[in-house]
Amino acid sequence: MQQEYARYKLPQFRKLVGTLQLLGAAGLLVGFKVHWLGQAAAGGLALLMLLAVGVRIKIKDSPLQTLPAFAYLMLNAYLCGAAY
Repeated sequence: MQQEYARYKLPQFRKLVGTLQLLGAAGLLVGFKVHWLGQAAAGGLALLMLLAVGVRIKIKDSPLQTLPAFAYLMLNAYLCGAAY
């Protein structure tokens, strides 16, 4: 994973992104009981994946390499919008 962040030219953000992903996942789980928290977590993860798609485009990854980040963006955007 360290090599991937070096390839993105963002090695200083590796721990921050990992922490945000873990907090987002925990927020999604808590969201089963506290709906607004799940919605906020899904929105945060969608934003994180939007930035990931942007990084993938910037470093000229192929569409196939960008697809997982885009799929998670769409999934989390749907969860954020559907959790009202």
